[in-house]
Amino acid sequence: MAVQIIFRFKGKTWIRRKCSWNIGEVKDKDLTPETPAGVNWTRYQPEETTGHYESFFQRANHPSRPLAFWIRYTIFSPKKQPENALGELWAIYFDGETGNHVAVKKEVPLRQCTFKTSEFFVNISDSSLEPGRLRGSAASGSHTISWDLGFGGGETPLFLLPLKSYGKRLPKAKALVGLPMAMYNGSISVDGEDINIVNWIGSQNHNWGSKHTDYYAWGQVAGFDSHPDSFLEVISARFKVGPFWTPVMTLLVLRHKGEEIALNGLIQSIRATASINYFNWNFKSETDRIRIEGMVSARREDFVGLKYYNPPGGIKYCLNSKIASCELKITHKQSNRVDSLSTRHRAAFEILTDDQQHGVAIRN
Repeated sequence: MAVQIIFRFKGKTWIRRKCSWNIGEVKDKDLTPETPAGVNWTRYQPEETTGHYESFFQRANHPSRPLAFWIRYTIFSPKKQPENALGELWAIYFDGETGNHVAVKKEVPLRQCTFKTSEFFVNISDSSLEPGRLRGSAASGSHTISWDLGFGGGETPLFLLPLKSYGKRLPKAKALVGLPMAMYNGSISVDGEDINIVNWIGSQNHNWGSKHTDYYAWGQVAGFDSHPDSFLEVISARFKVGPFWTPVMTLLVLRHKGEEIALNGLIQSIRATASINYFNWNFKSETDRIRIEGMVSARREDFVGLKYYNPPGGIKYCLNSKIASCELKITHKQSNRVDSLSTRHRAAFEILTDDQQHGVAIRN
């Protein structure tokens, strides 16, 4: 699907066409739609003492059943203690039919890992990630997950933040989708049961920063039931500044019917509205041209609770589901056209919080 138009808040409308990847040394400040090489290169520098986390995660859903996987290759480097940096390997297999979700995690010293800064290549112990392929295994307690998967697709990277933000100090957490609408094929073994992965659709993602966002709800849909070629990335977040909390800020990027609608500028994100409750999230963002309203929800039992180490210190709790539902309504104000998109169990839904009173068991 060709990407053609970007809408910006009270800004200009311009054409953005598919492009080839130019391999070369690219800094965050140099990222543009025309030079996306480097979106999956590691940002971490071993001499950094400010603290750093960085993750490359892959996820996908079964074409019709409430089944999904999530696999995450991660760097964690605590502030002022780079000698204690870790490589973390996570995997979850979600089974919405049985309610039995299996989650595993492996930790190894970062010196036993490879995260390349000039090409897309990651290796944690015996588990690797590179263009078009990921292989590996991890175990926790009595559970083991292993995988051998290929992936591919023709979409260009999707940037959740305005491009200029990637080269700036703030926000401290950066995120992008290296390959939206990625198709996965291969196999996953969950506690000895082999599962064939045939044309599961999802994404390959990359995020990094010096600290985790203080509080957020994040969602993604790679193909709606009603519109299988549409892709949504959205986040509603709050930040703590000293003893004070900012209002909720919502950024979203939607690819739909050949257009990319990016409602992700600073003023736009503040004017957007959102409400987040366990486990329902509503959001709305609009300009003088377009209004997008959405809801993401899941049952408590559809989530797996995880512990995320935070580089400045402490722990964040990630409530993670990849079998959530999503409804989206797009109103084009000039033409009065309304598009309604929905999926029953293909949405990714994560909540990052300090709160422990949510009723989701923390597994790893």
